[in-house]
Amino acid sequence: MGVEGGLLGRDAEQRQVRILLGHARNGRGGALLVSGEPGIGKTSLLQAALAGATGMRQLRVDGYEAESTIPFAALQRLMIPLRAYLPVLPGRHQQALQVAAGVADGPPPDRFLVGLGVLGMLAAAGEVEPVVCAIDDAHLLDSESLDVLAFVARRLEAESAAIIFAGRDDADRVAQMAGIPTLSLAGLAPESAIRLLMSSLPEVIDPAAAAQIAAASGGNPLALIDLANELSIKQLTESSFADEPFPVGRHLEAFYVRRIRHLAPDLQQWLLIAAADSTGNVDLIRAAGQELDVPDSAGEAAEAAGLVELSPSTRFRHPLVRSAAYNAAQGGQRRRVHGALSVAAGRLGLVELEAWHAAKATLGTDPAVADRLERVADLAGRRGGFSSRASVLAQASALTPQGGRKYARLVAAAEAALAAGAAQLAKSLLDEVDDDALDAVSRGRLISARASIAIFTADPALMNAGANMLAAAELFRGHDATLEQNALIKAFEYTLPAERLAQGATLTELGARMRKGAELRDGIAATILRALSAHILLPYDEAVPIMRTAVDAIAQLGPESLLQYGSISVALTTALWDAAARRDCLERTAVAARDAGSLQLLDTALWIMSLAELKGGTPQRAGQYIEQVRELRRAIGYDAEHVVNVALLAWTGAPRPQIEMIAEGASAMGFGGVHASGVAALAVRDLAEGCYGDAYDRLKPLVDDPFLQVTPLEIPDLVEAAVRSGHLEEAAGLVQHLEGLARANGSPWTAGLAQRSRALVDDHGAEPHYQAAVATLAPTGIEIELARTHLLYGEWLRRTRRRRDAREQLRLAVEIFERVEAPGFAQRARNELEAIGEHAPAAGEPGPFDLTAQQLTVARLAAAGNTNAEIGATMFLSVNTVDYHLRKVFQKLGVSSRRQLADRIHPPS
Repeated sequence: MGVEGGLLGRDAEQRQVRILLGHARNGRGGALLVSGEPGIGKTSLLQAALAGATGMRQLRVDGYEAESTIPFAALQRLMIPLRAYLPVLPGRHQQALQVAAGVADGPPPDRFLVGLGVLGMLAAAGEVEPVVCAIDDAHLLDSESLDVLAFVARRLEAESAAIIFAGRDDADRVAQMAGIPTLSLAGLAPESAIRLLMSSLPEVIDPAAAAQIAAASGGNPLALIDLANELSIKQLTESSFADEPFPVGRHLEAFYVRRIRHLAPDLQQWLLIAAADSTGNVDLIRAAGQELDVPDSAGEAAEAAGLVELSPSTRFRHPLVRSAAYNAAQGGQRRRVHGALSVAAGRLGLVELEAWHAAKATLGTDPAVADRLERVADLAGRRGGFSSRASVLAQASALTPQGGRKYARLVAAAEAALAAGAAQLAKSLLDEVDDDALDAVSRGRLISARASIAIFTADPALMNAGANMLAAAELFRGHDATLEQNALIKAFEYTLPAERLAQGATLTELGARMRKGAELRDGIAATILRALSAHILLPYDEAVPIMRTAVDAIAQLGPESLLQYGSISVALTTALWDAAARRDCLERTAVAARDAGSLQLLDTALWIMSLAELKGGTPQRAGQYIEQVRELRRAIGYDAEHVVNVALLAWTGAPRPQIEMIAEGASAMGFGGVHASGVAALAVRDLAEGCYGDAYDRLKPLVDDPFLQVTPLEIPDLVEAAVRSGHLEEAAGLVQHLEGLARANGSPWTAGLAQRSRALVDDHGAEPHYQAAVATLAPTGIEIELARTHLLYGEWLRRTRRRRDAREQLRLAVEIFERVEAPGFAQRARNELEAIGEHAPAAGEPGPFDLTAQQLTVARLAAAGNTNAEIGATMFLSVNTVDYHLRKVFQKLGVSSRRQLADRIHPPS
């Protein structure tokens, strides 16, 4: 077994690291997570990688327990050498990094916005010199730093940069680093383990004994080296025939504990201080030692003993040595040391460390220390460190005596965990709360957090989420008007996913409560509440002007307010049949979320946009938005392959059993809206395939049990199904209803579909209605409905034997259906053309030009006129990576300019 870079038996592992670094030198960035048990050689492999990283700028940072609740602490240390590249970043990325580092004031940045800034800095630095970042003890990093670095690691593609993590297989950290290639280190192979043991011994040992020792140690390099240094040949030989294996993991730590307890008292005390600190801050350790009368020479003695290194910071030779130094002491000794460290940290101005050590020094409850922790949590929140805020507030609660304040801190911790996307952590925190001990406002926040968790985790309790938000609003009543109004808006918003499955409150009760809440105080929330209550309670013609006022008000909101109120616009704009305003509000909300780095809100906005596009848009755009959701999920380490819009599956020809299974599964979880959209989309597919009776049977129950703004959009489809399946009288009544909606809202979308529906029920006088429908819909950009109108008009013309006119309408229909990716209707239109003896145009090009999903998204965005920077912001990629993908696209499509690309790719309209 060869030895590379001083490492024995790790040839294949070092080769994998060399490939990663070689790619980075050549402009193909990447990342690697090296994982394994203590002593297995993770740090050694990391050091060997850096030793071999010639011609690369090397950045290194280690994780420390004492910094694990200080947001962005590790990231700040890592990026200090790259601060010269800060000015090249967009302004919002600069601000996010500076606020996260605590050197500037501003809105708390989302950790993923910070990640985009770090990605930009690495890309800029890599253009000067390739960069390698080495992250040791990654499991001890603060959560925000690890989230950011994992995000960056997943987005490295065309950058001259590599990130190598080394850490233990901690379950929470593994989840945070999902999507990063992993190299799991096992023990050395027997031959290498024996060679390592024998090369570490001062004398020769019997080969058979050495083989048994190697096997008993599991090939753990640290165990082999330390045993060779500490035990005699006689002891090793005798031990090799024992039944118990050699110490590894916890047993190896116990071995170090015994060794440390034989050291001089001052040396033990100094090691305990250094272990309790964990940051390696030499000044802090020295100051705490002075508090405890420990001489500075004790640190030098620890270094001479080979237990630590003191330059430039204190570093234990291995994490297990640190754990042993800490665990060798009694609880009272550890608390005393933490107390000294807290005092020392306070004198050095290290506020977070002062509070952290004070908490560790406390036995039982201490209101003063709890207050200090809460102030630290507030600092973390202002820097965007919501995971850290949650952790620190939970500690503060543990130190708070029984009563309302203790549990109010747990509620606040859960809210912070939700803001960080940690819904399960939030739930576990709330499970510890005594509801009866809370005041009214805190109980309202508790109920609100539980409702949010139900929505976030797709818990069937989401069916009661709207009613629960009404209960929260009642608790806020008379205490906080802003909280009450926002809770009422959330009550409506949380009712939408469940739709007809919502429980606990009727729509009428919801509408009445929102109307009352609108009177609390003026402002955008009141305007929205009036509109939503009018949407539920008033006749449509009376509700329209009130809803229009709210839509106009939302259209004037700035980015920060759109983050809070932009998503609710979908209900009002859809109720008004205003596709243009709907798309504008949602796109502006998505841009605001993207600019703020709020990927959870962006995920929601993109989902809504994908669903909305199937009513008043195009399947093509619905698919593009879903692909952006997948790209977003990949960026944050989630599984993207199971992201599906069930209604879109129906439009694009997925197997019916699959669609029905997904729709039924959604219903079982309480997502009545997903189920209904899937059923309605299957009905549209039935129409495309000429199964009119099936379409009628699917749509009639939905229309007979109406739900707010959703049901009116299904009426034109039911009219077509009813006419073609022999329910003409019913269809006529539905057309009259549509015409009434059109008169009330003045929407060309409604008017066009009303004209088309009138043509269906008035077959003899159909032509002027079809012509009016085409003329009305053409300027709206609602292409799928325009194409369906051309199709129906063409079919009517064919039946009246006007083949030339029919050919014109049907060709227009085919062209649009192909462009907007509606294969079922495109085939129906081609069938009609063939029925009049016309050669039908061939189906669209198979597959999206042999491009990957990511390349196709880049190509479409570029064809639509977006710059590389804009595409990068949309897809969470660096400009270098966008440029790389565009070059691949140009090569595959045989084009040389964006103008030519636009001719080949149908851009989003």
